[in-house]
Amino acid sequence: MSPATSPPATGDVVVWSIPLGTRFRGITVREGVLVRGAAGWGEFSPFTEYDDAEALAWWRAAREAADDEWPAAVRDRIPVNVTVPAVDGPTAHRLVTGSGGCRTAKVKVAEPGQDVGQEIARLEAVRDALGPEGHIRVDANAAWDVDTAVARLRVLDRAAGGLEYAEQPVPTVADLAAVRRATHVPIAADESIRRATDPLEVARAEAADVVVLKVQPLGGVRACLRLAEQVGLPVVVSSALETSVGLAAGIALAAALPDLTHACGLATAQLLTADVVAHPLLPVDGAIAVRRPLPEPGRLAAAEASPESRAWWLERVNRVRGLDRTTAAR
Repeated sequence: MSPATSPPATGDVVVWSIPLGTRFRGITVREGVLVRGAAGWGEFSPFTEYDDAEALAWWRAAREAADDEWPAAVRDRIPVNVTVPAVDGPTAHRLVTGSGGCRTAKVKVAEPGQDVGQEIARLEAVRDALGPEGHIRVDANAAWDVDTAVARLRVLDRAAGGLEYAEQPVPTVADLAAVRRATHVPIAADESIRRATDPLEVARAEAADVVVLKVQPLGGVRACLRLAEQVGLPVVVSSALETSVGLAAGIALAAALPDLTHACGLATAQLLTADVVAHPLLPVDGAIAVRRPLPEPGRLAAAEASPESRAWWLERVNRVRGLDRTTAAR
């Protein structure tokens, strides 16, 4: 796919801003850009702290979605997990029971300012809501060192009645490998894949049992399919906290993977208070149907960002587009 050679027309770019129902990843409002092309709409929503070099992959994913048809699907429904932020036990229980039948929960841990007692209460509440047959995974966002991770996973595994896996408990690939050797809890790599200069290092170091792939940070659906083939480990497709337009790319990736053995983290439209489509990508009986919803004009208007945010995002798009052209010309 070649980079776009001219700026999209004004009507083909929408800057959106939608509050979250619960504080997540340190933010209460999610923002981004929708771009329309020949094949439909794509989403460009790198987090604000990411620089232009890191945002470039997100732009290429958005252009792929807008300009190219998706790869052929081999399944029509994607099992998904409910995401439980760093909330109290009763709220965690409510999120799981209201998740649309999800039988897997991803629970955030290692939240600054919280202690292990709060994590235990959250996991116990999730287990109660799921029942004994449900799956629980935790995500520490690389917050622990090796010794803390090994000790904490022992406690959290008991509280959860067994963990499916722990996602990115420590920052580096070497640390992931050390934790994996020291605990029976399976390890999943996220940041060590999507923010790495060499995402294949995880496999070479035998540092993970599962890899988490996110379409925007990795440059698009096709780039993720190639990476999944190279890594050779089970894949969990996850979101970057997008609208249903962005989530559709994750659904397309999960639908096209030859094997899909774990529930995917694509039910995050539940975390937004609104969406840009009339029928958001939400789970029914624990799965999301493979489809590509279109933005609805009234909902786009309702989600329109402030003039200040719009100007900031459009300037960012122009910078990243320029970087894309420069990189492609080398």
